[in-house]
Amino acid sequence: MAVAVRETHLDWPLRRGKVRDVYDLGDRLLLVATDRISAYDVVMPTPIPDKGRLLTALSLWWFDFLADLTPNHLVTADVGLMPPAVRAHADALRGRTMLCRKARVFPVECVVRGYLAGSGWKEYQAGGTVCGVPLPAGLRQSDPLPQPIFTPATKAETGHDENISFARACEIIGRQAAATLRDRSLAIYRKAAEYARTRGIIIADTKFEWGEADGEIILVDEVLTPDSSRFWPADTYQPGRDQPSFDKQFLRNWLDTLAWWNRTPPGPDLPDDIVARTRAKYVEAYERLTGNRFA
Repeated sequence: MAVAVRETHLDWPLRRGKVRDVYDLGDRLLLVATDRISAYDVVMPTPIPDKGRLLTALSLWWFDFLADLTPNHLVTADVGLMPPAVRAHADALRGRTMLCRKARVFPVECVVRGYLAGSGWKEYQAGGTVCGVPLPAGLRQSDPLPQPIFTPATKAETGHDENISFARACEIIGRQAAATLRDRSLAIYRKAAEYARTRGIIIADTKFEWGEADGEIILVDEVLTPDSSRFWPADTYQPGRDQPSFDKQFLRNWLDTLAWWNRTPPGPDLPDDIVARTRAKYVEAYERLTGNRFA
């Protein structure tokens, strides 16, 4: 197991997100996926070794798989093809870095839900809707929805994102852009979910980020990773209950056992076994979906 990379320190303007270090190279962005992990919008003090490499490798695989549906922001993930100033840090950056086109990012999270889970299940229990979308009566927790639904949310720099209606998304970014983001997000989800089932994984829901560059709408950030999606093993799927998962839900479930922690910073230190088992979830998701061994 590699030594975990919690932070990077390179000589360019930096915006440090929850799990990514984003450097401004002028006409390009350098996205470095660290091994930080967040839950309930709190970055844990303990990193997960190799997590950034796993997220990057899986995103690259999906970008290629989805190339017929949408362009994306990737220029290269080969550090050897990046500018000389980046190559000077090759050992720290290799496997966890993408050189990307700059884009004007739409301030809306594009969430697609195919199953009744998480906050959607809670809302459905209260009023029969998910993000304001009416659903048939009598659905159980983890049931498939009649069809995938687009449930946008506002993006928050800190705190929790807020679910919004499609009409509100239109007000924020314009009707034409909102319709394009909705249609592409749904198309990607359907193709990815159909493929994932052949690999023994159910994609219950996921979120996408989109931007505009040179007059075209492109997929940005990561795509269909355990950090942005809810992955369930198909062989143990059983509606009517919470599902085991390949994503951060394992970590969240452990955090939920800590009566003293109130989901505000600082997060608790993670025990070695939780770190190892969380890493194993990410590795299994990558290997199942891609068919490749992670090394």
